[in-house]
Amino acid sequence: MTAGRPGVRVAAVAATAFAFTVTMLGTTLPTPLYPLYAQRLDFAALTVSVLFAVYALGVVAALACFGRLSDDVGRRPVLMLATAVAALSAVLFLLPLSVPLLIVARVVSGLSAGLMTGSGTAAVVDLFPAERSAAGGALAIGANMGGLGAGTLLAGVLAQLAPHPLVLPYVVHLVLSVIGLSGLWLLTPKPPPKPPGQPASRPRWRIRPQRLRVPPALRGSFTIAVLSGGAAFAVTGVLTAITALFLAKSLHLTSHALAGGVVCLVFVALAVGQLLARLISSPLLAMRIGCVGLVVAAGCLAGALGPTLLAPLLVAAVVLGASGGLCLNAGIAITVGRTEQASRGSVSSALFAGLYLMLAFPAVAVGVLTDATSLRTAGLIFTAAVAVLAAAVALATMRNRAT
Repeated sequence: MTAGRPGVRVAAVAATAFAFTVTMLGTTLPTPLYPLYAQRLDFAALTVSVLFAVYALGVVAALACFGRLSDDVGRRPVLMLATAVAALSAVLFLLPLSVPLLIVARVVSGLSAGLMTGSGTAAVVDLFPAERSAAGGALAIGANMGGLGAGTLLAGVLAQLAPHPLVLPYVVHLVLSVIGLSGLWLLTPKPPPKPPGQPASRPRWRIRPQRLRVPPALRGSFTIAVLSGGAAFAVTGVLTAITALFLAKSLHLTSHALAGGVVCLVFVALAVGQLLARLISSPLLAMRIGCVGLVVAAGCLAGALGPTLLAPLLVAAVVLGASGGLCLNAGIAITVGRTEQASRGSVSSALFAGLYLMLAFPAVAVGVLTDATSLRTAGLIFTAAVAVLAAAVALATMRNRAT
């Protein structure tokens, strides 16, 4: 998806980034509301972990089935489909409450994120000149993480200050999704018509698992990008899954706005971290610094869970976000940023599929451990494992010759 004239390009970038942001916003709306859901439906920490995991698996399923779709049929129709599925997820959350319905809504939300993450990142990068592809990648991560952070903050504030806390956030999201869909329809460029006499080719809409191809020359960099960004996703997934319950049950702080604000800190810091990554001379150096930061963040999270303190949790959120932003920006720079446009959607989707798999399984593992032991014990085991992984990836970047 490209745009020629500067005015058209700016409008297309704005519409694409807005739809990207709104779609991702919807995926984190439930995060500060889980204590309310737990109270209404009488479920425990394991159910919250499962809800996070099915969302991540929905993302992976969309990436696996449709990861190359935007390369085949164009960015615009896939972006519109992702935004429409996001609107559908909002409708599902507005239906009468039940655990099975929540699971279905989370899966659909994950599908919207999976459709948007790969195609949206590729679309934003496409709209920038080749010499400014890094700026396009930065904007894509900003829209992604900004939407995630805005979702938690919006839901938390509305739940705290407005009536109908399990209804109003999704009504707002539905309205924003309709606006985003309209913007894509009106402001993003349509494919140019075929020249006279040339047969029109039909786009290939494939609804089946597809191999997400990574060029052989990028596979070493791709592995490091998945492991470093995956470590950040793992900590982020667990922190967002447990924060609201930890604040309510361990610290007896029941403010939904506080729960949403803590998680929002992570995603705001992620956006800042990816901007800072652009000031660092080498993507691998940025990734190495990010991995060291993840070790520090894991230690801060352990410091919050052990003696049950709020301050280390806030520090962990900021350090985790900034470090994760460095890792994600560097990972996109050494993978998607070095891929030809024809296969950029596939590589982007493969990268995020790996990241979301590393979000899903730790969240479930922590939920299972929490049921078997306690939230504190499960969190301490998890933080130790992530610290070891992040340290190992930092060492691996020193041996990789990609720059």
